[in-house]
Amino acid sequence: MTTRLTHLNERGEAHIVDIGGKAVTTRRAIARAVVEALPETVAAIAGGTLKKGDALAVARIAGIMAAKKTSDLIPLCHPIGLNAVEVEITAEPTRLVVTATATTDDRTGVEMEAMTAASVAALTLYDMAKSIDRGMRIAAVELLEKTGGKSGTYRRDGAA
Repeated sequence: MTTRLTHLNERGEAHIVDIGGKAVTTRRAIARAVVEALPETVAAIAGGTLKKGDALAVARIAGIMAAKKTSDLIPLCHPIGLNAVEVEITAEPTRLVVTATATTDDRTGVEMEAMTAASVAALTLYDMAKSIDRGMRIAAVELLEKTGGKSGTYRRDGAA
């Protein structure tokens, strides 16, 4: 399989895209990660009865911290100033739904920050509960919505 990079400098090397000429606009992104688990695992996480402690609180903090470090984790991702990051976790009978919202006033989008927050929060839930359910699965990490910037608004089909 051949990989073709679309952002190459004059030497044919990958580089960070020049956003210097772009306008600063308010940008917002919402991402979701889904953690599938046994019903008793979801109940233990939601009830705060895990040996490691309050998984929901730890996962929310981990997601926020991860959003702030996105450019350190994703090559060629611009560091941006975040206005806010929110991580919500909803317990359903056999899954936990992590929804991360990130906002900025900047020259580039905030989708990667929202997706990183959702991903790391989901990984944290796995880590916190793996002793009781190694079969947990992170089933999806996806962008639900983004607003702002030249490309305008995007909403995933079926996203509320």
